[in-house]
Amino acid sequence: MKNSRTLEEVLFEARPYIENWERLKGLVEELWKESTDEENFLQLLNEEIQRAEEPFRTDLRIFLQKFEALYRAS
Repeated sequence: MKNSRTLEEVLFEARPYIENWERLKGLVEELWKESTDEENFLQLLNEEIQRAEEPFRTDLRIFLQKFEALYRAS
């Protein structure tokens, strides 16, 4: 079951490292709404990473690392 607090925490943790903050925040919030659970969210995020161009791809990877660390820890 998705916990929107998780998304907020990850966004907070990742923000200092993200170059294009508004774009990242908008995309991950959209993917979060589309996803059925955390695993589906990770799948959608990985698909976006494959399509993204640098430097935004790096922003997505940073967010993914933070999300996986928090998600796996809980």
